[in-house]
Amino acid sequence: MGNVSPKPYGMKKVLIIGSGPNRIGQGIEFDYACVHASLALKEIGIKTIMLNCNPETVSTDFDISDRLYFEPITIERVLDIIRRESPDGVFIQFGGQTPLKLALELERNGVNILGTKPSSIDLAEDRALFKNLIESLGFRQPRSKTAKNLDEAIRCANEVGFPILVRPSYVLGGRAMRIIHDSEELSHYLKEAVEVSEQRPILIDEFLSNSVELDVDAISDGEDCLIGGVMEHIEEAGIHSGDSAASIPPYTIQEELINQIKTQTKALAKALDVVGLLNVQFALKDGEIYILEANPRSSRTIPFVSKAIGYPLAKISALVGVGMSLKSQLPEVFKNLSNAHIGSDFLPKEHDLFAVKEVVFPWERFPEEDPLLGPEMRSTGEVMAFGKTFGIAYYKAQLAAGNKLPLKGKVFVSLSDDDKPKAIELCLGLISLGFEIYATEGTHEFLKRHSILSKPVSKLSEGNPNALDLIKNQELNLIINTPSGKRERSDAKRIRQLAIFYRIPYTTTLRGAYAMLEAIRDYSKLSEIPIFALQDIIKNAPSAQTPP
Repeated sequence: MGNVSPKPYGMKKVLIIGSGPNRIGQGIEFDYACVHASLALKEIGIKTIMLNCNPETVSTDFDISDRLYFEPITIERVLDIIRRESPDGVFIQFGGQTPLKLALELERNGVNILGTKPSSIDLAEDRALFKNLIESLGFRQPRSKTAKNLDEAIRCANEVGFPILVRPSYVLGGRAMRIIHDSEELSHYLKEAVEVSEQRPILIDEFLSNSVELDVDAISDGEDCLIGGVMEHIEEAGIHSGDSAASIPPYTIQEELINQIKTQTKALAKALDVVGLLNVQFALKDGEIYILEANPRSSRTIPFVSKAIGYPLAKISALVGVGMSLKSQLPEVFKNLSNAHIGSDFLPKEHDLFAVKEVVFPWERFPEEDPLLGPEMRSTGEVMAFGKTFGIAYYKAQLAAGNKLPLKGKVFVSLSDDDKPKAIELCLGLISLGFEIYATEGTHEFLKRHSILSKPVSKLSEGNPNALDLIKNQELNLIINTPSGKRERSDAKRIRQLAIFYRIPYTTTLRGAYAMLEAIRDYSKLSEIPIFALQDIIKNAPSAQTPP
């Protein structure tokens, strides 16, 4: 990004509100966005003020911004700082959900919100308003209801149809979200896990079983919209986006569906009047596209996408927020587009590579926890890797996350009834690579009926040797254990916990298992791990340009 004369666009001083303390559910990725926004604004001569309250983040380093306020992210503190500093505008879109909640109150106090306006943020956040918007655009969304007491919740759940996804209002990182399968389980959840009332209603959504989730990060300047990246989640729907591995580009989705997803993203950006970053989450089920939610702010995937495509999305968005158009920043993207074409994608990298993000979990520090993924975010970090194929990129990402996938050996397989028919190709693939399958009784009998060899393993209550014995004796090299749906049996939970303790790679989703199969298959053909320097991958992708 080039240097220009100071104080362009009438902006002399800007306040950036950070994400607050780091905790599970509030990713460090938002801090990345705040830092990049501050650096971008400083480069064009705008003084920056950072408000955040975590000593371990880069945004609170003294050399990142011109002024630093180490204070809680509350409306009182923000207004105090604004009265003291008199900034020309305030950015709330880089710190995630925490500062976004202050949008309407800041506007009521006469604060100039830069980028997407509070009315558009409210339109995306309000379920009823957003539902009406989706319907007016002709797009699909899972059926949903809002309930304010137990009886109403059960009635709404029956209308939506089980299984359902339930969550309290105003949650961060999917806190207390659950997949519920019947009325009894719902009653237990409402009595034990959350408080439901007029002031704190619960949100009930249709759960799209056997669907694929995708994330899209985009930037709009109010006129043009550019797609930063379309990410396919590797874990199945129902896993929080912060806990799911993801691939750019998508590795199983047809190009036609990807183009439809891009078109819907651009239409949403226009309808929401987005100025800056936009993250949209989709689900793909039986060839139909469903919009799960739209967030007119920075997302957890902004650092990953920026590194994968070679464009600093948070920096570009910050400059959009102070009035710099996308066309002026990215002339190389627009130079080959016709004037009639509104919206595009970033130009592809010179290197035809897959980029895979994998997450890191704190299971070893919480040995009593069940390491089963779900709608509540539990990860505490992430890694990324590149590869000429999806399989190689996924293998390297697993290695970086501390999971060295085996190339041969013994694999323990325990599948839910729904997953058994979909696992035939998986088991055949593992056998073709030289793996020996050990399976629980139900899975063993199913595989036997389909002429697939496996060795039966006793349940814990049936004596020895059982699955736990195999793990403790370090006889297993890989574990595939998909949950049965309702409350997990203690056997499955203890198997997962021991897998963590003995550092045996495992997965609790069938999509994750197939990704492992592809990774092992591709890597077994190589003599060594291919290494790519990030600088070499993105060197031919120009940075955003600031106009003279």
